[in-house]
Amino acid sequence: MLSRVADRIYWMSRQMERAENTARILGVTANLVLFGTGDVQEQNLLAPLSITGTEDAYRERHDSLGLPSLIDFMALDEKNPSSIYSCLKWARENAHAVRWQITSEMWETLNTTWIEIRKMPRSRVTGAWANEFFDWVKERSHLFRGVTYGTIVRGEAFNFSRLGTFLERADNTARLLDVKYHILLPSVSDVGGALDYYQWAALLRSVSSFETYRQLYHDLIVPIKVAQLLILERRMPRSLSACFDQVTQALDRIRGQNDHAAKRLAYEINARLCYADIEEVFQGGLHEYLTALLEDVGELGSRIQRDYLGAV
Repeated sequence: MLSRVADRIYWMSRQMERAENTARILGVTANLVLFGTGDVQEQNLLAPLSITGTEDAYRERHDSLGLPSLIDFMALDEKNPSSIYSCLKWARENAHAVRWQITSEMWETLNTTWIEIRKMPRSRVTGAWANEFFDWVKERSHLFRGVTYGTIVRGEAFNFSRLGTFLERADNTARLLDVKYHILLPSVSDVGGALDYYQWAALLRSVSSFETYRQLYHDLIVPIKVAQLLILERRMPRSLSACFDQVTQALDRIRGQNDHAAKRLAYEINARLCYADIEEVFQGGLHEYLTALLEDVGELGSRIQRDYLGAV
């Protein structure tokens, strides 16, 4: 497969996953701000910008921090390359460039999604119907992923699609967990309290794992078990371990000429996740562990871009 074609397919899937992740983050934020005031509310509003690294860009466009302007920036701002609107636009553009490599069902799903978001009134996204919009984005992403898995031939296009999806998902899960533990860490008096519990529950709901946590642990929500679930639990589809299982499997099936650097780092990350102990992770510092992991994920993305996709 030509590197430019692989690049289009890789980013097509990565951008759809990013759109879904952004919708999840905004949905949880919209609920959290209802339960906080003052500094707590500001922290909850800043969290999505911290997760996506877009606080400076937001400040350039908006004088104050509020939920409607935050949703507008992260969902609809055409100048924000990580907004839901931008992600859906570029996913569709990438698909259009490689229509002969994907199925008609994949193209129709992306094209219909793009047509529908362009028709949506702004008030439906930033107003009282915002949660319905977030659910719509998640449903469209689920549909695209299901159609892709159910219709595309198991070849290089499928492999690069899976690679983009799960690398993006791993990055998002690590950022979500780090922001809750490091930025939204409550005061000592609030640890274990109602606010702390609700924030951890919101984090689990943002990655569709609240019921999974209850099923596996039968216990109150505590940070170390949430970290265990989201980092090391391979049965949880959005955990870092599960994502890197899929990343390494996709790389195993891809045959590149000079791809040793990318594969070596992916296998190393996967091995560290496979043999990690959550107690040792907490002793060394969860924030430090996740920061190092995010750096490795970023480096892996650069190596994939260089080794397979023809650019750095």
